[in-house]
Amino acid sequence: MSVYVRPPEVLPGISRRRRYTDWVMCGLLGLATLIALIPLGLILYFLVKRGAGQWSGKFFTTDPNGNFLGYPGGIRSALLGSLEIVGLSTVVALPVGIGVALYLVEYGKASRFAGLVRYFIDVMTGVPSILFGLFIYIVLVLSHIGGTFAAWKGAVALALLMLPIVVRSSEVVLLLVPDSLREAALALGAPRWRVVFRVVLPTAGPGLVTGSLLAIARGMGETAPLLFTIATATGLTASLGQPMNSLPTQIFQDITSPRNAVVDRAWGAALTLVVLVLIFNIVARLAARRSRMT
Repeated sequence: MSVYVRPPEVLPGISRRRRYTDWVMCGLLGLATLIALIPLGLILYFLVKRGAGQWSGKFFTTDPNGNFLGYPGGIRSALLGSLEIVGLSTVVALPVGIGVALYLVEYGKASRFAGLVRYFIDVMTGVPSILFGLFIYIVLVLSHIGGTFAAWKGAVALALLMLPIVVRSSEVVLLLVPDSLREAALALGAPRWRVVFRVVLPTAGPGLVTGSLLAIARGMGETAPLLFTIATATGLTASLGQPMNSLPTQIFQDITSPRNAVVDRAWGAALTLVVLVLIFNIVARLAARRSRMT
């Protein structure tokens, strides 16, 4: 007894018109990508061209000075001041932001209050950075709480700027943790807080690190909040209760100077700031890749 086997249908070939349309669209997308990369390439080119020549041991180990005839000084106080201010803002923003994200994912979920918190977080994400500086200036500087201008007030302004980024990125990562892991831990009799700290957070750890580093990179390059909160101090200081120098404010002041040597220092400081932000983004990418692999 023979069995009839129907021959497979031959799919029609792709027409010449569809091939031509595909080539045209790929070419247009490639052209648009190239046009978008041109400004970025020019910025990096001029930064390296004007700023790389300023890098030296003296550039990173001396402070700005008022010498109008000789060497104007380096960026030591600005570099260390930026690291100190951003470090303090990170200590403030990360625990609060991850804590808010944990509440939204683990406890609040779809409640009305959680929805209200998400709404305000979205509003804070779209607020211009200068408004955070004005807010701290009115609330803390003009009221003379802890003095007038101080480094810790600039750190608070940057923490407010970083907070919505940390909350949103952390919430997305925590939602990716499978519910089966939570249910298995709860079925074994673990309390909810222990499930959060021993299961949820370690599982989402690499993703939380990625979001946190992106927030730090955003805060590192902000100028407007610092102009209203930390004033200017060219000398090196480690006191958070006094005015402090930083890379963004140093660049802002140097670029308007009539002296070529001071303007060149601004280019070197700008290149240093870009390299710092690039390092943070590379670390974030590596953390994200590790998260996908695990």
